Amino acid sequence: MEIKELLNNPTTPLQKIEDEFIQNSGIELYVKRLDLTHPEISGNKWYKLKYNLVEAENKGYKKLLTFGGAFSNHIYATAAAGNLFNFETIGIIRGEEHLPLNHTLNFATSKGMKLFYLDRSSYREKTSSKALSLLKEKFGEFYLIPEGGSNQLAVKGCSEIIGEIGIPFDYICTACGTAGTLAGLSTGLNPTQKAIGFSVLKSGSFLNDNVKQLLTNFGETKNYKIITDYHFGGYAKITIELIEFINSFEKRHNIKLEPIYSAKMFHGIYDLLKNSYFKEGSKIIALHNGGLQGLEGLKDKIMFLENSRNQNSTGM
Repeated sequence: MEIKELLNNPTTPLQKIEDEFIQNSGIELYVKRLDLTHPEISGNKWYKLKYNLVEAENKGYKKLLTFGGAFSNHIYATAAAGNLFNFETIGIIRGEEHLPLNHTLNFATSKGMKLFYLDRSSYREKTSSKALSLLKEKFGEFYLIPEGGSNQLAVKGCSEIIGEIGIPFDYICTACGTAGTLAGLSTGLNPTQKAIGFSVLKSGSFLNDNVKQLLTNFGETKNYKIITDYHFGGYAKITIELIEFINSFEKRHNIKLEPIYSAKMFHGIYDLLKNSYFKEGSKIIALHNGGLQGLEGLKDKIMFLENSRNQNSTGM
């Protein structure tokens, strides 16, 4: 695959959600199946990375360096993209090394990514001039991709998602970790449409500042909102309520969700519908941003929660 092929986004389906609750709510809900974009560079990661990879090639870089947690979809996708398009990749991972590597990091190394760990205190300063100088001393010249892939080139890529929806709509929803996707969506909307981001982080109101910064060269927009009520305890935190929602949703609609991002957004949408947040007759698009690779690393935690629920229900 040549890197110029990234400029042609894959065609993904728009799936209508039909169940009794949605029908009774008086709205129409559709899922844009970005999880089907690519087997390894899935969801919004394709759109965030595409122009960064083109820029890296145009400027002659052979090496990509980026940041993320141990279960990061972005680390996974960047490693896959580097392998596919012949870049060396370096992942700066938050926290201490744990062996054996989890599914995400094991995949990244299998694609040739070199991992380097920073304690959480150092990680917070990862983009300081001092930290970046030390990384260049250690690894040589590299093209820097921010944590989550969110920069102005990512905004440009994510803005293209709007043109691929194919039907008129009132709201478009996405899960938010760094808010790069939300920023991109907001630039592609017409004045009657609104983008809603569901923070997967506890105390995620700071994401509003992220959006403003990312939109510096795109002009200020006021057609987005970040909702912070559905983080379920914070990033990568999950509960039995969320697991039950995932299982029910997959059974009814044959769509697999993961608990870090997509499930929190869908749970939020359903809860907002219960509370009549959306005007009757509205058409809502929910982005399924992939990330299903994360399920593998969470299997033990999910199994523990389900076993605990079953034991409590039988009085053991």
